[in-house]
Amino acid sequence: MHEDKNMQFMQIAMKYLPEAKEKLDGAGVELSMEMIQPFMELFTKVMSEAYELGKQDANK
Repeated sequence: MHEDKNMQFMQIAMKYLPEAKEKLDGAGVELSMEMIQPFMELFTKVMSEAYELGKQDANK
């Protein structure tokens, strides 16, 4: 996976972060930057897999 793709995935994650934080706050979960890191890594894996799946579909 290219580093630039990971950067794009992180930018997407940051775009939706305020919405995620709002939902977690509403559920009584306080979100700190330390807590976000493992979720960002998980999100990057999910995005990477989804990207590869999309690429395969496009090549069919």
